[in-house]
Amino acid sequence: MPVPIPRQRVIPAVENGHDGDAAPQSSPLAGSPTDVTRGTTPGGTTDHENHTAATGGPRTTGGADRSGDSSGPAAPTATEAAEAPAPVAAGSPGSGPASTALTLLVIEDDPTGSLNIPSLLDSAELTVRVRTARNLTEAERLLTDDVHCILLDLALPAPAPRTEAAPDGAEDELAVLRHVLRLAPRHAVLALTGAENSARGPEAVGVGAQDFLYRDELDGRLLSRAVRYAVERKRADHAQRQLTESRLRAQENARLERGLLPTPLLEGAPLRFAARYRPGRSRALLGGDFYDTVRTSDGTVHAMIGDVCGHGPDEAALGVELRIAWRALTFAGLCGDELLSTLQKVLENERSDDEIFATLCTVDISPDGRSAGLCLAGHPSPLVARQGHLAELLPYDDNGPALGLLPQARWPRRQVELGRSWSLMLYTDGLVEGRVGAGNQRLGQDGMVSLVRGLLAEGLRGDALLEAAMTEVRALNGGELTDDVAVLLLDRMVPTRS
Repeated sequence: MPVPIPRQRVIPAVENGHDGDAAPQSSPLAGSPTDVTRGTTPGGTTDHENHTAATGGPRTTGGADRSGDSSGPAAPTATEAAEAPAPVAAGSPGSGPASTALTLLVIEDDPTGSLNIPSLLDSAELTVRVRTARNLTEAERLLTDDVHCILLDLALPAPAPRTEAAPDGAEDELAVLRHVLRLAPRHAVLALTGAENSARGPEAVGVGAQDFLYRDELDGRLLSRAVRYAVERKRADHAQRQLTESRLRAQENARLERGLLPTPLLEGAPLRFAARYRPGRSRALLGGDFYDTVRTSDGTVHAMIGDVCGHGPDEAALGVELRIAWRALTFAGLCGDELLSTLQKVLENERSDDEIFATLCTVDISPDGRSAGLCLAGHPSPLVARQGHLAELLPYDDNGPALGLLPQARWPRRQVELGRSWSLMLYTDGLVEGRVGAGNQRLGQDGMVSLVRGLLAEGLRGDALLEAAMTEVRALNGGELTDDVAVLLLDRMVPTRS
């Protein structure tokens, strides 16, 4: 039993803007006896589709070029009919290049029938299916997502009421094109004009069309290439626009994140400040780590560093909220347990999940700079390097729990002596959790202390000390650290008396 010849999708008569019983017209192109874009049979199938079923052309099985063959394609044999592939459905205007069939919407009013756009097949087996509208009203109805390209006759009357005007006040000859571009911003558009209006084609491209064609030079192969080019150029333009928008959003996000990083308020304090911050998530400027340093009116310098569990944007936002709350509470006079208890309430109300917690270390340095109060909420103890002594960790026996773990927790404040000249380094666990070598060994706090001691012995201080420490930690890890890292350094250097 012979296999039916596959045909293209049936386009209802309403798609072509005609009644179902419209009479077919003669076709001057491709040797077809019927108009492929105008006539339909009473069954609702276009005459071109009936002609395809009767003659077997155009087919998607290759062969010689048929675009200008006036004799028409030969009828298929039974074997060819059995092996003929099914038609491929057209994709949306933004679909990828894998589509093998494109749908062309022709918008033109040609009462003489001199313009007949056939279904085309180029040497790359690209089928172009045609849908026709006589005016912009019909075009708007037929402009569905399966249309890939629009062929617009620039000779069409402009839409009424006409609102477009040329800069000099004269009639805008491209008003119909501007209207279609507004109507179909995601579709590729080809402008069709006459050779007598040769300047209008380049002007159409300048307005927004992907390309232009001359009516008198139009043939199947040229139209097929132009449609494919226009569709691919539109896709490329759309991809470039998305890339540009993505870059602008990234730049805006970067500016916002930079603005959320703290500016230390240490005016009048005899201390030198340095900090390094490196988020763990890719292409981010802000992570879950946070820090801040301020000097209150009584001369006390307050420093803080913290770490919200997790690495995403929600954790980064929560870290910013805790930092801002800490600064406000510090200026309001809160310190020690009272301050941390209030910060825990802020965290409990702002966190997105009850499992989220934050570690915190706060230090308040006396106005004379010789002592400090220390509170630890599940956070690593700071490192201090006093003049004439090796760098060491401050006591951490009274370390309280992280914020958000125990509702009624308390955080004792320990008084520590700093001495006359010193360097105090606060850090997050990202600095000490990096690996050492290819195994599973971690740097740890002891390794970090040894590392800093060596750098101090080399005479490094301030920014140079932090930069060298970060560089060496990354080198020991064998690459970038995966966790957020924040390091804050306060130096008090008093000249030695002679």
